[in-house]
Amino acid sequence: MAAFECPVCEFVYDEANGVPREGFPAGTPWSDIPDEWPCPDCGVREKADFRSKK
Repeated sequence: MAAFECPVCEFVYDEANGVPREGFPAGTPWSDIPDEWPCPDCGVREKADFRSKK
C-alpha cells in the first residue's frame, strides 16, 4: 500500500488506513480518490498536489 502527503500541512493519505471521515474506508486505493478531492486538514491542496511518501 502507498501513502501520499500534502505539501502544505503534511497530512498523509495512507491507502491502508483510508480516511473514513471523508468517506474513504481503509484499503481505498489512491486511484479511487477523486481528482478534485482537497486535503481534509488544510483544504489548500488538491489530490494532484500530493506527493508520494516513501
